[in-house]
Amino acid sequence: MTEETTSSNFISNIIDEHMRNGRFHGRVQTRFPPEPNGYLHIGHAKSILLNYGIARSYNGKFNLRFDDTNPLKEEQEFIDAITEDVRWLGADWEDRLFYASDYFEQLYQWAIQLIKDGKAYVDDLTAEEIRQYRGTLTEPGKNSPYRDRSVDENLDLFERMKKGEFPDGSRVLRAKVDMASPNINFRDPVMYRILHAEHPRTGSEWCIYPMYDWAHGQSDSIEGITHSICTLEFEDHRPLYDWFIENLGIHAPQQIEFARLNLTYTVMSKRKLRRLVEEKFVDGWDDPRMPTIRGMRRRGYTPETMQKFAELIGVAKSNSTVEIEMLEHVLRDDLNQFAPRAMAVIRPLKLVITNYPENMVEEFEVPTHPQDKENSETRVVPFSREIYIEQEDFLENPPKNFFRLGPGREVRLLGAYLITCDAAEKDADGNITTLHCTYDPESRGGNPSDGRKVKGTIHWVSAQHAVSAELRLYDRLFTDAFPENTADGVDFTANLNPDSLEVLTGCQLEPNLAEAQVGDRFQFMRQGYFVVDSDSTPDNLIFNRTVGLRDTWAKVQQNS
Repeated sequence: MTEETTSSNFISNIIDEHMRNGRFHGRVQTRFPPEPNGYLHIGHAKSILLNYGIARSYNGKFNLRFDDTNPLKEEQEFIDAITEDVRWLGADWEDRLFYASDYFEQLYQWAIQLIKDGKAYVDDLTAEEIRQYRGTLTEPGKNSPYRDRSVDENLDLFERMKKGEFPDGSRVLRAKVDMASPNINFRDPVMYRILHAEHPRTGSEWCIYPMYDWAHGQSDSIEGITHSICTLEFEDHRPLYDWFIENLGIHAPQQIEFARLNLTYTVMSKRKLRRLVEEKFVDGWDDPRMPTIRGMRRRGYTPETMQKFAELIGVAKSNSTVEIEMLEHVLRDDLNQFAPRAMAVIRPLKLVITNYPENMVEEFEVPTHPQDKENSETRVVPFSREIYIEQEDFLENPPKNFFRLGPGREVRLLGAYLITCDAAEKDADGNITTLHCTYDPESRGGNPSDGRKVKGTIHWVSAQHAVSAELRLYDRLFTDAFPENTADGVDFTANLNPDSLEVLTGCQLEPNLAEAQVGDRFQFMRQGYFVVDSDSTPDNLIFNRTVGLRDTWAKVQQNS
């Protein structure tokens, strides 16, 4: 996130005003506070880059804090993955890695303070009864029969809750606010529940755990956060956070809400993403079809892509949906700048050059970055009598505007020679298995000596030198642009794309790719952008298609 980007959004306008009026004494400190109950997705990436970018643009500080208040759903696996993903995005929290669990004792003491002030009480209602007493959006709630317990009784019960004397779900601590408030979050929210569960960091030290709404704002205060930047779903929670801060008399950050990221053909709900994983609709959190940062990294996305996309969509005050074509456009533009070109034949068809010497091998020097006129780097590819071309580059009965191979047609082999197709072999089922062609020895480099014009150019790989690989062609996970908009009773999984993954084996690649390492990215000419998958080994090369070459969003923009 650049300084130019942050200086033009409404959040920065608010911060600029704070800098002028001295509210935080010229200090800016932001944070990213994930719950470690799943993997981060691209929506989180937007928030991370926004918070980190704002801190940088004001020479401030950025914290990473895990709001680890629910041991039933949190795992060390998620903590490790989130830490790695935030670092991969380029956000640097320096030495400021914190956990809400670091503050459990302070939160407990503050809860006692509220009890002593008559602003919190222990409630014996069940979870279902609490829901019934809370009321609705149009009807006020009603007071719990336990709301008027004495301070001493509440202190005693809360202490016994902490000591583990009561079973799970039997009692909670609630803030005493206003059961008639039009804001349901104000209707005596639960602050603590009893959970006899092991916590990833505190073990069995605690058997009462703070609710998110109680721990979140106070954790920001403890850390000296100046601007608590979060998504719009927390807007209705802000008055409650302010109420806690005000009644405790502690440092008050400024909460600012912005629109969350919504993408077409994508779901962003952690619960739904977890379902996709647990019900085996995808192959884990890092499946390249998933919008998780892990999945996108494996798909071939770069941190630069994520940063440029975040800058392009900007920061808004109201929710909207971004077309996935825009994201793919940014990705192509990013990869196009640095991804080396390579030749890969993904559906091979053998081609024999009948007039080429059988034992001869030539080498041709071809540009590695033809898109960059200032980059003269080249690579050498071998050429021999037998090569592979794409099946789709030959038609037995080609239409007039087909500029590739057909009987009697001449094409250019990229960087090599001009060839003419003379015959096609077929198997017993009528499938074409081998093409027999002749080449023009005077057209080395693909340039005929007589200056004749040849429209068609196709890529190829020497059969003698080719490297075999598996290619995984990923497509969108859902067939509907808005997969969650289904008819009543129809689950969002009904919109899953059955063709979101096609696995091709026996693909033939130029030999330069034999040494490709996991994470290396290439543009396979005329095929798209590919990345070496984490499952790949020297003996079993596997490439994922990151994105195709066709840029539909750019075309839409040109025509709009």
